[in-house]
Amino acid sequence: MTEQQLTHIDDKGEVRMVDVSAKPDTERVAVAEGFIAMHPDTLALIVEGKAAKGDVLACARVAGVMGAKQTSALIPMCHPLNITKAKVECDPVGQGEREDGRVGIRVTCTCGVTGKTGIEMEALTAASIACLTVYDMCKAVDRGMEIMDVRLLKKDGGKTGLWLRDAVC
Repeated sequence: MTEQQLTHIDDKGEVRMVDVSAKPDTERVAVAEGFIAMHPDTLALIVEGKAAKGDVLACARVAGVMGAKQTSALIPMCHPLNITKAKVECDPVGQGEREDGRVGIRVTCTCGVTGKTGIEMEALTAASIACLTVYDMCKAVDRGMEIMDVRLLKKDGGKTGLWLRDAVC
């Protein structure tokens, strides 16, 4: 990893919102994921559509999109963005599908914008909020669920171009 300056810290060490006014608008995309591990019986309730609060995955997808749209209200130094794309996918993961043997829901979020700054935080927020929504809707039957592996998978656009998790890990 190369040494770089933290962009949200000024020369006096104080936090600030980065001035992006001179940057050109470019198309930007980010993909993030998260995983919520749960008891196999909880996953079965979700997949079979028997959760007491309703369609867990549909609600998580909508909540993820809403979370992406609210990122700048939640994270102090994020710029408000005119998001042009927000897609949230929720895929059940059964026994034997993960190396660690855990079952649950894998959430993948893709966000896009044409603008002066990246959209990674929106994708990460969407993944987090979607996982939290699954927890909220199922906590009555499984308080031991764990949200994990929230991470950026891909970002493209802007000055730094394409970054892929698989290329660095």
